[in-house]
Amino acid sequence: MPTVEANGIRIGYEIRGQGHPLLLIAGVGYSRWFWNRLIPLLEDRYQIIAMDNRGAGESDKPPGPYTVPMMAADTAGLLDALGIQGAYVMGHSLGGFIAQELAISRPDLVAKLVLASTNHGGMKVIPITQEALEVMTRREGDPLDLIRRGIEVACAPGFAARHPDLVQDLIAYRLGNPVPPDAYQAQVMAGMGMAALTDEEVDRRMAALTMPVLILTGDQDKVVPPGNADLMARKIPHAQVKIIPNTGHLFPFEDPLTTAAILKEFLG
Repeated sequence: MPTVEANGIRIGYEIRGQGHPLLLIAGVGYSRWFWNRLIPLLEDRYQIIAMDNRGAGESDKPPGPYTVPMMAADTAGLLDALGIQGAYVMGHSLGGFIAQELAISRPDLVAKLVLASTNHGGMKVIPITQEALEVMTRREGDPLDLIRRGIEVACAPGFAARHPDLVQDLIAYRLGNPVPPDAYQAQVMAGMGMAALTDEEVDRRMAALTMPVLILTGDQDKVVPPGNADLMARKIPHAQVKIIPNTGHLFPFEDPLTTAAILKEFLG
């Protein structure tokens, strides 16, 4: 897969499809593989750019700490290197923080913004459930057990039992593409660092998102509870919320058909 040098690191990415550019930014621990069920449903209409964040996939994995502004600068460097402006941008979880920062710091790069399974930062959010926090932060033990626990907490209840083939795909991906523990922790801490924003900073940042914004969430999300979508929408000038039923934090993987349909309606 191709790479570019940007912001002092090598960034892995792939481009599929034709049409208006749509950049996809994954969350903690995931490479662009995260989008592998969604991309085939969108590439007939958009030029999909799926990237690997620093610390994952084929991008460099320098020592931490990482920050959201640093990772947004990586993303801006990729788009600049590709000569792309006015892209549609979708960020999931940590990728949602990165997408927000990109749209705030480089609005020339973002024509429409999709914030998936994320929040606006600061302390006045609905926090991660204790169950999900424990799974994300306690990393000792058998790797397979860690992966299975992660899938159980990140997907809607019963998803694993209903879709054992997809669970096996996730397990095979995780086992075949391990994220170094230090890089994983650096990504986690970058996301957690957004809690340090003051109320005034949150309000200013959300008010700066003047492009059309779609906020997506799964109704069973334990990592970023779905009530955060409405909290964020109240602060963004032109935002709409869509809640995807019977899905958890990984809704683009759990229900790509519904996700794709909502995206096509919003992006046009």
